[in-house]
Amino acid sequence: LLDVTLDRIRRLADQCEGLQGFLIFHSVGGGTGSGFGSLLLERLGNEYPKKPKLDFCIYPSPLVSTTVVEPYNSVLSTHALLEHTDCSVILDNEAIYSICKESLGIAKPTYKNLNRLIAQVISCLTTSLRFEGSLNVDLNEFQTNLVPYPRIHFILASYSPIVGVDKAYHEEMSVSEITSRSFEASNMLCKCDPKKGKYMATCLMYRGAVVHKEVQQAISVVKSKKDVKFVDWSPAGFKCGINDRPPSVVPGGDLAKVPRAVLM
Repeated sequence: LLDVTLDRIRRLADQCEGLQGFLIFHSVGGGTGSGFGSLLLERLGNEYPKKPKLDFCIYPSPLVSTTVVEPYNSVLSTHALLEHTDCSVILDNEAIYSICKESLGIAKPTYKNLNRLIAQVISCLTTSLRFEGSLNVDLNEFQTNLVPYPRIHFILASYSPIVGVDKAYHEEMSVSEITSRSFEASNMLCKCDPKKGKYMATCLMYRGAVVHKEVQQAISVVKSKKDVKFVDWSPAGFKCGINDRPPSVVPGGDLAKVPRAVLM
């Protein structure tokens, strides 16, 4: 299976005019996602050492567990993520379940609901690769701006605004408001409280009706908050990307269509 997969990847890579890098999606709790995923990452690292590899990995959580061996699989596959990826975005089932229940009002979220939310986040991240924008960010810049040391490349992601279709008309969607919300624990896609730690670097990817001046004002507001702390050696670690394409939504989906959004 590995050789067949690599052969398909080689063919696609040969057809590219300018290969930027690789996006890898897998779960580290399951057998295929952890075992096959780790082996694939290793082989990609050997064959394409200079191309950035951006990894989206679903980590298991204590409350939402599907198999007994999840802890073992995730510990063993984390070693491969350390060695063979340039950036790893950590996604947590428990956090995404909470967002679906509390922010979107879905009583019993299914994997379809979870995957739609993750797809929206990844869509926001890759907007600058697909569309022209006033301030674009490519794959190399994620690694340059967010990874202080090669092995410390595990990234926390958050998305704002996360509003259901029925609440869209009651929510404030200003640039300052969505920026402030992206730093709240309830919008994080991994179950952790960032107020208990410090940020080393931050990348804010805006899309929709956003202008540069509003972004600067919003960042100034965030910097003035006491609960958003940065490490001493990187006090102003903000990287911004702006694209004028508003976020799209799946017809009949959970998320409301909004004029602007931000991914951190």
